[in-house]
Amino acid sequence: METEENKIRQVLEKISDPEIPVLSIMDLGIIRSITLSNTRNLDNPTVTIGITPTYNGCPAVDMINMEIRLALLENGYTDIRIEQVLSPAWTTDWMTAAGKEKLKTYGIAAPDKKFSIPADGVECPQCNAHNTRLISEFGSTACKALYQCNECLEPFDYFKCH
Repeated sequence: METEENKIRQVLEKISDPEIPVLSIMDLGIIRSITLSNTRNLDNPTVTIGITPTYNGCPAVDMINMEIRLALLENGYTDIRIEQVLSPAWTTDWMTAAGKEKLKTYGIAAPDKKFSIPADGVECPQCNAHNTRLISEFGSTACKALYQCNECLEPFDYFKCH
């Protein structure tokens, strides 16, 4: 038997990250909690979603919150609360393995638990070479760095470890 929490997880799995549309918010690991409570109405539980942004000041958070609210409304949930959970801070360790693979397929190098921006040696998502170099600590968004592969010469983003 499917639980209400599992139904909500399936709804959230369909919400894409606005900055990296191949990733769901579940792939990113930013959903920290799903709580259902029936204190107001037994037929319409209060759904509280705890969300941890990938970093403080992330411009995508408002869009993600809106997408969560709309998706839950479309699935019959009307009493919705979204809470920011800032501690502990989000870490790339919370990303799913499937999410990291999706990043690579999309052309973004996945984080590798170094917790620093390596000067070189990041695996190229195009040709899998490790002969790469850091071009800029800031890529297409603040949570990524820009690299170039010395083998295939393609530039690519690297999702920074947090």
